[in-house]
Amino acid sequence: MLKDLESNFSLLEKKILMFKKDYQTLREHHEALSKDYEDLKRRYESERKSNQELAEEYKKIKLHSAITGNPEHNRLMKNHINRLVKEVDLCIAQLQNSGL
Repeated sequence: MLKDLESNFSLLEKKILMFKKDYQTLREHHEALSKDYEDLKRRYESERKSNQELAEEYKKIKLHSAITGNPEHNRLMKNHINRLVKEVDLCIAQLQNSGL
C-alpha cells in the first residue's frame, strides 16, 4: 500500500513537472506573440498614416491637374469650385443672420 502511494505520488510529481514545463513554454510563446502583436500594430499604424498621406497627396495632385486644365479632371475642378461657392454662400448667410 505504501508503494502504491509512493508510485502515485511519483506519477503526480512527474505530471506536475510536465505541466509546469508546458506552462512555461506557453508563457514564453505568449510573450513572443505579444511582442509580435505590438510590432505589427505599430507597423499597421505607420502604414495607415502613410496611406492617408499618400491619399491626400493624390487628391492634391488631381486638383492641381484639374486647375492646370487637364480635361480628365474638369469635373473634379467643377465640383471643388461648387463646394467652395457653397461654403462662401453659407458664410455670407451666417454674416447676414448675425446682423453684420
